[in-house]
Amino acid sequence: MSGFRRGVRLGIDVGKARVGVARCDPDGMLAVPVETVPRDERSIDRVAELCADWDPLEVVVGLPVNLRGEETPSTTDAREFAAEVRSRTGRAVRLVDERLSTVTAHAALRSSGRSQKKSRSIVDQVAAVVLLQHAVDTEKSTGAPTGELLDPHEETPRNA
Repeated sequence: MSGFRRGVRLGIDVGKARVGVARCDPDGMLAVPVETVPRDERSIDRVAELCADWDPLEVVVGLPVNLRGEETPSTTDAREFAAEVRSRTGRAVRLVDERLSTVTAHAALRSSGRSQKKSRSIVDQVAAVVLLQHAVDTEKSTGAPTGELLDPHEETPRNA
């Protein structure tokens, strides 16, 4: 569909211990892992460095809602992380439902023969890949970006 906006995108899977980062090519053909960032006081700095390196059109941040689509403490955490990325980098940030991305990532790693323990260091990157590929594929099929665009003029994210 002609509505696809060309440009590199970064995908971010925000966790309590780690932040998975993925990117896609400008045509959105393939999302690939970039790195796992430890979740600490330097997490936002590192994501900002990755934004400077890859110059993304936008950053897609996974929004972890429960299976009923309701917000949880993790949802609030992801919204706050996304708002900080937006304010530090000046990039467009989109929040996208990531309900099953980590489950899908674990299943993919299991089917490739990796134990959950061996997968711990990369599962967040794989979850970011799943999330980003879904967002890109959805935009390509519908002609419209998926998820919720954070308002750059808003001080704090909605529903926080």
